[in-house]
Amino acid sequence: MTTRRAFLGAVSVGLLARPRAAEAQQARVYRVGVVLQGGPYVGAVDGLRKGLGELGLEEGKQFILHIREGKGDLKAVEQAAGDLEREKVDLIYAVSSSVTLAAKQATKTVPIVFYAGTDPVALGLVESFRKPGGRLTGVYGRLPDLTPKRLELLKEMVPRLRRVVMFYDRNNRVAQRDMKLARDAARQLKVELVEHRVGSVEELRAGLRALRAGDTDAFLSGADAMVVGETALVIDTARAKKLPTMFTELDSVVKGGLASYGVSYSTMGGLCARYVQRILLGASPGDLPVEQVDKLYFVVNLKTAKTLGLTIPQSLLQRADEVIQ
Repeated sequence: MTTRRAFLGAVSVGLLARPRAAEAQQARVYRVGVVLQGGPYVGAVDGLRKGLGELGLEEGKQFILHIREGKGDLKAVEQAAGDLEREKVDLIYAVSSSVTLAAKQATKTVPIVFYAGTDPVALGLVESFRKPGGRLTGVYGRLPDLTPKRLELLKEMVPRLRRVVMFYDRNNRVAQRDMKLARDAARQLKVELVEHRVGSVEELRAGLRALRAGDTDAFLSGADAMVVGETALVIDTARAKKLPTMFTELDSVVKGGLASYGVSYSTMGGLCARYVQRILLGASPGDLPVEQVDKLYFVVNLKTAKTLGLTIPQSLLQRADEVIQ
């Protein structure tokens, strides 16, 4: 797309100019605040580290990460973002749409680079993809828009599928939008959606533990930072209760989930590194177009499928980007 090509060209120019800028500011150690909900989102931080390293910025010498985890609490995220601004970090890296919203609301002047799974224009994070304006920019991964497709794939993998459970944070408007898409998709696919509204990580954990055999046929993860942050518990619960699972990103499948359709958080972090580098060198976030990520991954874990007694159709495996044996 034109916006993306223009941005990549600008990045190339920035990289050519970087050595001179780095020499001029050799003693400068940039302070980058990071806010996230934990769990698989840590992959986006690892990706950022790797990406900055590839751009010639060494952690501990050219930059330091100040990481704050909200652990499912958006109020804690707001507090952390506000604290980071008061501590005068050079920039905040926000992982997920709801975390970015919280960081934006809690700060006034600090630049923010985000990975958002929900349309950042619709959320009011930026004015437009081409010209974000303001102090935010980053990468958009289209996660909620994929919820209907995830449910469709899940039904193909589990022919007996009748009931699917979804947990979501009742205080998260991104999750509420995602649930509407899930309801519409469930009606079209003639699947009953079993909804669990929770207001805290404690409620989420209690709800997962309370699931009984027969309550549902599968677990569907949506675009909810609280739920994604508890992916390890979801996988353990699903394994104990013999439930198929569908997640939003591939790392969850590597760790034992049945399948995922979405992005790689590590890749998202690497893309965000380019924005972080340019802003630290003086670029304005409002002038850097938001990148829309087109690469999505459909991943299936055959070991998990075997444990569940599922035979994944060959036609589905042929469509997978990765099959874990």
